[in-house]
Amino acid sequence: MKKSYFVVAAFVSVFSVSCNSPKNDEVAGESFRTIETEKLLSNLINIHTQGYLYGHHDDPVYGVGWSYEDNRSDVKDVCGDYPGLMTFDLGHIELGDSVNLDGVPFDLIREETINQYKRGGVISYSWHLNNPLTEGDSWDVSDSTVVVSILKGGANHEKFISWLDKLSVFLNSLVTEDGVKVPIIFRPWHENTGSWFWWGEKLCSVEQYKALWTLTTDYLKANGVNNLLFAYSPGSEANGVKEKYLERYPGDELIDILGLDMYCYGDPNDPLTLSNYKQGLSTNLGMVCEIASENGKVAALTETGFEGIPVAEWWTSAFQAVCDSLPIAYAQTWRNAHDKPGHFYAPYPGHASSEEFIKFYNSPKSLFAKDLKNIYK
Repeated sequence: MKKSYFVVAAFVSVFSVSCNSPKNDEVAGESFRTIETEKLLSNLINIHTQGYLYGHHDDPVYGVGWSYEDNRSDVKDVCGDYPGLMTFDLGHIELGDSVNLDGVPFDLIREETINQYKRGGVISYSWHLNNPLTEGDSWDVSDSTVVVSILKGGANHEKFISWLDKLSVFLNSLVTEDGVKVPIIFRPWHENTGSWFWWGEKLCSVEQYKALWTLTTDYLKANGVNNLLFAYSPGSEANGVKEKYLERYPGDELIDILGLDMYCYGDPNDPLTLSNYKQGLSTNLGMVCEIASENGKVAALTETGFEGIPVAEWWTSAFQAVCDSLPIAYAQTWRNAHDKPGHFYAPYPGHASSEEFIKFYNSPKSLFAKDLKNIYK
């Protein structure tokens, strides 16, 4: 039986907000963010005292063996509840397309974003945008001058600005029927410590990467996008070294959430596969938590998973074991593809790991949609 519903405590915000302010007024001072967005941040900073949100990418739009069915979710089909965090990707919004890079209509992403907000859950967006220089995808690393080409003075600067304009229009359109702009955790330029994206470590200098962040955040704010929390999420290449993790950190004034992207790889029959993942995750995520605590930021596991979940105990003996031990706000697994057999990171009905996932769901520390009532208040 599921634990009692968790209600986020009414933590005292570190921001000064008038109780009589209209819902979407700017918060006093230099914040420029909606009250709901500031409240979300305040609660995420403290939520680890109660538990952490479980997240799943593209959760309500498709799953193993189905796609675009109302009120469907592989996670919900297994445990009877939606994830506390849902994530979606905005890749191809910059092109003016009607669907994202995985074929999900942007209108549906908007609809499901609002649905998740109304049920009390949290939403995060990543952005696998195309390469503005080569016109390839995010993984096109054939040219190392892409980032410098879109910074001020670069040949593709105006092109990139037009992309930010399209992004701004979408982010500003996330409004409920009551006129509330839905808060979003925005996670661009992720896994920057690797070199598989055109903004990766070997594709731009430290200064250029930081300038990319500054350009992005400043321009979105200039376009009136006031419903974002920004997440910085390198991979595990730092290996627990704070200086390496922070080498390209764009600054406390820009970032709200410190994250980590780290997956489980290896032979499912080798016991070292889970133990190596646990050890690596504890080292790297523990480091992120230390930095977050030192700088007043939220800590999170922004991407993880074991493709195909070939070891049922992964949920409890690896993923949950580490997440339970650290002060994180959320932990997100990747998507359950409907068109790519074997590419899934959450269970579906009948999968061998479903029982272990239900044990995880019933844990008092794992927070799903029904556990969240006042995270925006």
